[in-house]
Amino acid sequence: MSAPTGASGVLSSDGTWIRTWDNEGTGVPVVLSNGLGAPPSAWPLLADPACGLRAVSWYHRGLDASQLPADLDRITIEDHADDLAAVMDGAGMERALLVGWSLGVNIAFEFARRHPERVAGILAVGGRAGDPFHILFGPTGVLRALREPLGRAGAWALRWFGPPVAAAAGMLPPFLDTAQALVDLSGLRPPPTLQATSAVAREFAAHPWVWYSRMVLAAGDQEPMDTGFATFPVTVVAGVLDNLAAADDLHRTARDLPDARFVALPGGHFLPLQYPERLHRELLDLAARAAPRVGAHSDGR
Repeated sequence: MSAPTGASGVLSSDGTWIRTWDNEGTGVPVVLSNGLGAPPSAWPLLADPACGLRAVSWYHRGLDASQLPADLDRITIEDHADDLAAVMDGAGMERALLVGWSLGVNIAFEFARRHPERVAGILAVGGRAGDPFHILFGPTGVLRALREPLGRAGAWALRWFGPPVAAAAGMLPPFLDTAQALVDLSGLRPPPTLQATSAVAREFAAHPWVWYSRMVLAAGDQEPMDTGFATFPVTVVAGVLDNLAAADDLHRTARDLPDARFVALPGGHFLPLQYPERLHRELLDLAARAAPRVGAHSDGR
């Protein structure tokens, strides 16, 4: 498969072509390790070139315009961490802040485990390092022993339930676009989440759901991780209503890190869409805490 015309990308270590994204900004270098299948537009303030940060990201293997790997089993957390490395190298970043969301947190910590010297800090939103299925269903009171099997069953079911849910999500963008147009006509400043939610709904509506199901199952195989390597500053953000990443588990994750700040927000799993301003403030705060670790020219510009 050749690169799509006009799309930017990099070759990962196994030769898979990965579509990349760049906010074209300047400032502190940031690599966005997004939720599996989510587009960078889910972070509307980070996507603004004037946000004071140079942010890059990528689209996961086999999704959007990114290539399927030649070996279809190369979709583990470790493979995604290789993609993160390729994106970072392609952007000319020696060291950067990592922003992880959902399974993107697992990817960010896997990269940091291998290359701690390249990580200035991590903003971990709705996820933790390793063992992702055991933090599911916290607010619903599901017994811990049942969380992994129920998580695997849910990941398998995505190939049947994903398409109708995606079809419903595909009906959302026209309404959001109309709301955006009405706000524009009113002369008011539109909320950043309006356009971002529309973009996320469009992206998920187009996913190949059998492949997406395989990706979630492969990511769920990641073993628990010892985070003793993480001497850099970390901010852990949890949604108290999040059924995909229990807030109490994320709180324990923060307590096990030597330099961590824990933030609990009254929301669910889609915190980047629910609290874009708050997460951007947390990222800027993390950049200030990590300032001694970020070189003046590490954004590759």
